[in-house]
Amino acid sequence: MDERRAEPDHNTGVNNSVSLYGEFTVTGNRKVRCAVSLTERELVVQRLTSTPVGRNKAVLSLKDCVGCRAYREDDNADPAANLSAYFYPLKRRWMSSGVSRQRVEQSFRLAALQDPRANLEEAEKWARVVRERSARQQYPRDGVLMSQLSRPCRMMLLVNPQSGKGQALTLYNNHIQRMLNEAGVPHTLVITEHQNHARELVREADLSQWDALVIMSGDGLLFEVINGLLEREDWEDAIRTPLGILPGGSGNALAASIHHYSRSSPVSSEELLLSCGFLLCKGLVSRMDLVSVQLSSGPRLFSFLSLAWGFVADVDIESEKYRHVGAARFTVGTLVRLASLRVYRGRLAYLPAPDQETLRNEVTLHCNNQTLRSRDSVGQNTFHNSCHSNNSLKARRTESTPSRSPRKAPCGPTDSLLPPLDQQLPGDWVLVQEEDFVLMLAMYHSHLAEDLLAAPGAAPDDGVIHLFYVRAGISRAALLKLFLAMEKGEHLGTNCQHLVYVKVRALRLEPFSPKGIITLDGEVVEYGPLQAEVHRGLARLITG
Repeated sequence: MDERRAEPDHNTGVNNSVSLYGEFTVTGNRKVRCAVSLTERELVVQRLTSTPVGRNKAVLSLKDCVGCRAYREDDNADPAANLSAYFYPLKRRWMSSGVSRQRVEQSFRLAALQDPRANLEEAEKWARVVRERSARQQYPRDGVLMSQLSRPCRMMLLVNPQSGKGQALTLYNNHIQRMLNEAGVPHTLVITEHQNHARELVREADLSQWDALVIMSGDGLLFEVINGLLEREDWEDAIRTPLGILPGGSGNALAASIHHYSRSSPVSSEELLLSCGFLLCKGLVSRMDLVSVQLSSGPRLFSFLSLAWGFVADVDIESEKYRHVGAARFTVGTLVRLASLRVYRGRLAYLPAPDQETLRNEVTLHCNNQTLRSRDSVGQNTFHNSCHSNNSLKARRTESTPSRSPRKAPCGPTDSLLPPLDQQLPGDWVLVQEEDFVLMLAMYHSHLAEDLLAAPGAAPDDGVIHLFYVRAGISRAALLKLFLAMEKGEHLGTNCQHLVYVKVRALRLEPFSPKGIITLDGEVVEYGPLQAEVHRGLARLITG
């Protein structure tokens, strides 16, 4: 191995000259010899053996590397050591214009010396440098600084074997176990056995044993984990435990959102799993908003994804019977519900989010008080169609009433924006006049399902609830058009006269229809009055 003088790349300011160089044979085929060069950003493999033109060189970005290891085979008579590096680069999909991550392994045999220990030390040096440089090659997200999981990272991986098509364990065995081993991530597999098993487990667990909690399921299992953490006496520390998600259900909305934040082209199924697995191995952690929800009875619940009433909630729950078809259950459920469209009567009120300048000032203060910076601005709401203007005329300000002191729950943060449910709202709230609704949907991430980009401008830590509602009177064709446009996040540009979108900090819903479904993160909750408030950056999310 040679160590060569490195010079900076004047176009990028990054040192990218060759610093390590060696000539090795390919593991498993000693007739193929390669010249291997390591720069600050790339691993370059040049085959020295005669091969077809165009196939003798591979340039692999260290951004795409999840791990590298050195090892010896069991054959004591062979002094060679082996070096294996694992990459998941984006490649164009077969018969498609999109790209997805695909596994690439580069393995070499180092046998320059007769001393087995010396060969292994050489391979270990290469592996160490590859890992160190890979860790420095990160994908920035809009200037947001993110922390990184400790290495080695001890993960508890919770798998629901019944989620989705019931293939979560198979997907773990076929993909995730190998990927985590390649990344050198020790993990303990926990298979959930019943509803609320994960909630009970994390509520009582010694969290000092774990650097991260990762779930492989649909979104419902993470709902359990988050509420279990916030039921602990040490909830303030517990909720800072980094949380990861791997798609193993049928909705997989948070997994699709995390993939979307990486600015990769849309994928689904196993391609989404590989993407989320790759991002999990990279181990970058950002803040994530949580929303506290007060129901008319019982303790507060905490939501990380969505609150739905009406059409969306109906489709989500009623399509459970089609779970065996995976993500297609929502398409089937949508068509069934469209055939018999329901209308719900109720009252909706909300506290509008501050303007962009106010949010920027709040984030600056937030950054000064925390070790991890949040997003420094939130995009303006650009959806101002005639429907929204008309609704603004219909909305009225509630009369100002003396506000009570915030109620402190036994566990979890204080709801400072919400008066008791039986009290009148403060004067800075907007009340939508009592009317008939087709749906109400509050989102805090970009995706509602793998193929539904419901809130294109959402970020995990933007400090707002993205509130949508559709008023009665919309035709079945127009509603279907709306959901078809949502597949590409284009529904806000359809100029639908019945759709309203606004960014809010808190909301209150009072259903008047005697029957209906309300869901939090896809889980059914008590039907009746409720109110919700966003808590900015309360949790930690592994986004890569």
